[in-house]
Formats: sequence, structure tokens, C-alpha cells
Amino acid sequence: MSLDYCIALCTATVVAATPLVFAGLGELVAERAGVLNLGVEGMMLSGALAAFVASVTGGGLLLGFLAGALAGLVMSLLFGLLTLRLGTNQVATGLALTLFGGGLSACLGRGYAGLPGKALPPLQLPLLSDLPVLGPLLFRYDAAVYGSLLLVAGVSWVLFRTRLGLVLRAVGESPQVADALGHPVTALRWGAVAFGGMLAGLGGAYLSTAVTPMWAEGISAGRGWIALALVVFAIWKPWRVLFGAWLFGGMTVLQLHAQALGIAVPGEFLSMLPYLATILVLVLICRNPRLLRLNQPAALGRVFQRER
Repeated sequence: MSLDYCIALCTATVVAATPLVFAGLGELVAERAGVLNLGVEGMMLSGALAAFVASVTGGGLLLGFLAGALAGLVMSLLFGLLTLRLGTNQVATGLALTLFGGGLSACLGRGYAGLPGKALPPLQLPLLSDLPVLGPLLFRYDAAVYGSLLLVAGVSWVLFRTRLGLVLRAVGESPQVADALGHPVTALRWGAVAFGGMLAGLGGAYLSTAVTPMWAEGISAGRGWIALALVVFAIWKPWRVLFGAWLFGGMTVLQLHAQALGIAVPGEFLSMLPYLATILVLVLICRNPRLLRLNQPAALGRVFQRER
């Protein structure tokens, strides 16, 4: 295996992992606030369609990403209305939101299926992009890839180095205590859900403008569910989300390259690899319940009702 081929594998892995970084990071923030949102898949699909339509109808890629974030935000506000305002079950509502997002995007996207889209171009950094080995390995990605890395660092800093992060984590651990101390529990949860929805929409936007610049029904292909699993794999820590996204992105790229190389393994089995890896990782993580208890927000998935 040549050096150029290894570099191509690594760069493809980073690109394939970027939607998972966005979606997983957004879900992590929501869960840190005690909200379990299983509607990530539907939000990604909505963001992917909105971004594709905005970009191919003359809006450009920047407007496409804004449209994707807005679509994810709208879906998250719907989720927040049902769970935070009306007090519905978070698991059932999230599942319904995924079905709704999938059906809505499939219906509205019929006229755009198969159309060529605008691809997000890689950045050309003077001198750095031309370096041997390091140039293509580190300095030839698009702006969204570098933005996702900055976002991981920013979320980690806010969660563990600022008062806002401390209060947000307190809301996820014990909303009643946080409320008694005068913190706006419901408002913080609204903010966390909205932030998570926007990032899920950005993850979908990246799918339809960079990973595969086109629109197809079900383009997310289960990545929203993998993003949910990533949060557990990361034990609710941002930098581990990045590592896990690269791991699952590598599995996706590996099965594609294995098929292209004609390896004598059924294509259906290779297509299962990312999802088998997800199940295996969850099994290994769940074998240590103490680790989960120490890191999982204690009030995750619980409806908060302020005492009168």
C-alpha cells in the first residue's frame, strides 16, 4: 500500500467523520443539560435537504449551510415545544421527530433527487498546503472540517472551564437543585436543544455539500443514530466525540475502499461494518456500568416541572 493511498484513506476518514462530529457534539450538549433527543437523524435529513436546495437554487454554499442550520433549529424547537413545554416523553418524541424529518425530507426533496450539487472546495493555505505528506494530510480540507475542530475545542472549554458550562452540567445532574439556586433550568435546556439542532442541521448540510454533493432520500444513512451512540462512547466528553467520529468515519471509508479493491467479502457485510462497530463499542462501554454512572447526566431524559 503506497504512501499516497494511505494519505487518501486518512483524508477521506476525516471528511466522512465531520458530519458525525457536528451531530454528536450537538447531542452531547443537549444531553449534558439532561435532554435526550433521539431526533438527530430527522434533523440531519432536514438540514441536508435545506442546504442542498439553498445551494443549487442560487444561494451559494454559505447560504446552504445557514439554511441547514436553520432547518435543524426549527426541528429542535418543535422537539423543545413538545418535551420542554408540553412535557411529552423525550424518547417517544425523538423517535417521532426522526420519522417526521425522514418523511418530510423525502416528500419535499423529490424534485431535487439526482441533481448535481455544489461541492464545498478545500482551502488552499499558502506554503502549508504544498508541504510533502503534511500538506495533503493536514492542510487541504474545507472550512467545515477546521470549523468542526474549533467547535470541539470551544464546547470543551465552555463545558469545563466556564460558569455557563458548570450551570449547564448542574441542570443535567439535578434540575431541582439548580432551580432552587435560581438558575433558569427550562431556558438553559431550550438553549441546549436549539444548539444541538443547529449542529445536527450543519452535519446534514455537510453531507449534501461535501461528502456526497447531491440529494438522495435517506442520505444520512443512519448517521444520526451513530451520532447518538458516539455520545455514549465518548462518555459525554467532547474530545472523545471527535476520536469516536474518526473511528466510525474510518470504518465507513474502509468498507468503501474494500469494495473498490475487490476484496472477496460480500458487499452487504462490508456495508454493515460501521453499524457493527457501533454495536460492539456500545456493548464494551456498557460492560462498565460504574463508568457510565460516573459520567452520564443523572437527570438525562427526565421531565422537569418547577415546584410551585
